[in-house]
Amino acid sequence: MSETQSPAPLQYRFDGPDDAPVLILGPSLGTTWHMWDRQVPELAQQWRIFRYDLPGHGGAPAYPAGSVADLAERLLATLDGLGVQRFGYAGCALGGAVGVELALRRPERVASLALIAASPRFGTADEFRQRGVIVRTNGLDPIARTSPDRWFTGGFAAAQPAITEWAVQMVRTTDPGCYIAACEALAAFDVRAELGQVGVPTLVLVGSDDQVTGPAEARTLVAGIPDARLAVVPGASHLVPVEQPAAVTDLLVRHFSTAWQAAHESSTGQTAVPGIPVRAVVTAPPQAVPIAEIAPAPVVEPPQVMGRPDPYDAGLKVRREVLGDAHVDRALSQADDFSGDFQEFITRYAWGEIWDRPGLDRRSRSCVTLTALVAGGHLDELAFHTRAALRNGLTPDEIKEVLLQAAVYCGVPAANSAFRVAQRIIREETTPTE
Repeated sequence: MSETQSPAPLQYRFDGPDDAPVLILGPSLGTTWHMWDRQVPELAQQWRIFRYDLPGHGGAPAYPAGSVADLAERLLATLDGLGVQRFGYAGCALGGAVGVELALRRPERVASLALIAASPRFGTADEFRQRGVIVRTNGLDPIARTSPDRWFTGGFAAAQPAITEWAVQMVRTTDPGCYIAACEALAAFDVRAELGQVGVPTLVLVGSDDQVTGPAEARTLVAGIPDARLAVVPGASHLVPVEQPAAVTDLLVRHFSTAWQAAHESSTGQTAVPGIPVRAVVTAPPQAVPIAEIAPAPVVEPPQVMGRPDPYDAGLKVRREVLGDAHVDRALSQADDFSGDFQEFITRYAWGEIWDRPGLDRRSRSCVTLTALVAGGHLDELAFHTRAALRNGLTPDEIKEVLLQAAVYCGVPAANSAFRVAQRIIREETTPTE
């Protein structure tokens, strides 16, 4: 994105009085703003409710967002265009990640925060990139069909077939490219080391039976955020606002009515939206200044080091993104005095110097790598680079075309062996898990 290009705005709607404080409700991956329908009537009595859709969800324009920070910037750009400066924020799962990002990067804008079914890190990067591979290969139907199992308890899904079917259709009609980009955003999201910097009152709310981001992840948030409290909703799974709407509504009303941080004069130029919630506590003592307004410590510039920077750290990052954490962790853990120097060598030079060069994108580098491995007959490496090619965005059909091209220039016997290896890996990586 160029410096002059504004972030693509998000699809949104308002409910509630025009002059009330703004409360934002952020959606989970694969859902739309309708996941909050049961909360809006009561919340809109005190707040001006702002709901938004993720890119490509609910008919929203399909401009993929590759990071949680990108989503937060698009939300802020949308709010800026509407004249909304200060707000409360409640978000579910990916919507919760956006809330944490806002509280960390733009704390002067956030009056209070609620994180629902959220986590400082959602599973592993490998899990979400694997989901992207499945969607790229099979479309969203397999993910849609299994969504109720992740989102609801078994009893609720059986008793509420209409809601279960609504959930399936909501995922099925999402733009696949935007869904994959959101998976990449969650794969890269990790704020475990920054939770202590969240300086707004925070409610952490989780379903007792959530198998995706359950009570353990919620307790991690509460332990890390200085002003946080935990609420566990019995008999609910991941999409707790849908499964237990009354309990969630009551908890949100109580939290935002009693933990709405007052705005303070500052040099940021930000001002609060007129009005405060009913029963809001805004009598914080003068010394309780939001983190955003504490004078920053002087920045000590590190000494200048002549020459090129060491590419090892960049190489390790690229290696993990391309091959997956599990593969890299296994390779590094097996290194000893004999092989350790080699692992450092390939991380620094193969991944930090070559794979990190800007001249080719990763899809192109995967095509070149697969061809070279076929030519050399390196079938073990072909296996994990086939996985890497899928993660880098190549489809099975495109990998097939690479191997057909290699058959012409590298020989039929080499390509025959390569097809067997690639076929096995593609089946393993693209077969949806029930």
